[in-house]
Amino acid sequence: MTKIERIESEIRALTDTERAELRKWFFEFDAEIWDKQIERDSISGRLANLAKKSLEDHKGGTSTDL
Repeated sequence: MTKIERIESEIRALTDTERAELRKWFFEFDAEIWDKQIERDSISGRLANLAKKSLEDHKGGTSTDL
């Protein structure tokens, strides 16, 4: 049994309340990882490059409204 299979098995055994707690924890955990990635991308200049390309696309008429 793989690690993921063991985790899946444990999750299936959780009560409704425990699954709700897990969902809340995982959402916060995942958001924290995402925030750190955004921060690293910002520091590296990657976001600036994406913003520049987006503005160029918009000025060039190739962007679309959301």
